[in-house]
Amino acid sequence: MTIDSIGTWAGEVYKALEAQDTHMLGIKGIKKATKLKKDEIMAALGWLGREGKIVIAPNDEEDVVNLV
Repeated sequence: MTIDSIGTWAGEVYKALEAQDTHMLGIKGIKKATKLKKDEIMAALGWLGREGKIVIAPNDEEDVVNLV
C-alpha cells in the first residue's frame, strides 16, 4: 500500500459516490461499484475524510458515506 495507490483508490471511491444521484453509498455499495477490497476502501475513505470531501453517517444496517 503506497500513497499513490491510496490516492487512486480515493479517486475511484469519489467517482462511485459522484455517480449516484444522492451522492451517497454504503460500504457494501462502494465495494460493489469499485471492486476494491475493504481495507482499500477504508484507506480511501480516510484520504477523502482528511480532505473534507465526505461525511460518514451511521445507519441501521451499515455506515453511509456522503459527499460534502
